[in-house]
Amino acid sequence: MKKILTTLALTTALVIPGSVMARTITLTGALKNYGGDGAYLAVYVTKENGDFVGTVWVGGGKSKYFDHFTHWYRATRGDMRYAMTGASVGAGRSFEITFDLADALIDSGYQIRIDASVEDMRDAPSDIVIPITSENFGVTNSGRRYVRSVVLQ
Repeated sequence: MKKILTTLALTTALVIPGSVMARTITLTGALKNYGGDGAYLAVYVTKENGDFVGTVWVGGGKSKYFDHFTHWYRATRGDMRYAMTGASVGAGRSFEITFDLADALIDSGYQIRIDASVEDMRDAPSDIVIPITSENFGVTNSGRRYVRSVVLQ
C-alpha cells in the first residue's frame, strides 16, 4: 500500500498539471566497481538550467547522509514527501526504477540527474545527467564517477 501511495504522489509531482498523458518509464542502471561501500543515490528531474522539478527515487537507508547529494539536497532540503526510497546500491550492482513521467516533459528541455555518494569517498553531484529526449530512450548513458551506465526505456 505504501508503494502505491508513494508512486501516486510521485506521479502527481512529475505530471505537469493539466496534462493527462503520461508514460511509464523504466530507468535501469549499473554502478562501477569503485571498491567502496554501497552508494547512496538521488534520482531526480530538472529543467535544462538545473532548476528542480521532482524527486524520482532516493536509495540509501540513512537520511543523515542525504545532504551529500549536493544538487538534490540544495533543491529539496532533504524533503522526501514525493520520493520513493530503497536500499543503497553496492559497487558493481545494478538497479531498476519504474515511474510515470508526463509526455510534456519529453523533448522539452528536461533532464534526469543522479547524485551519488559513497561513505569515505568523494561525492558525485550530477554523476550523470540525461536529457529527456525521444532519442535518449534505449540509449546507454555513462556516468562520471560511480554510475557506470543508465538506460531509459
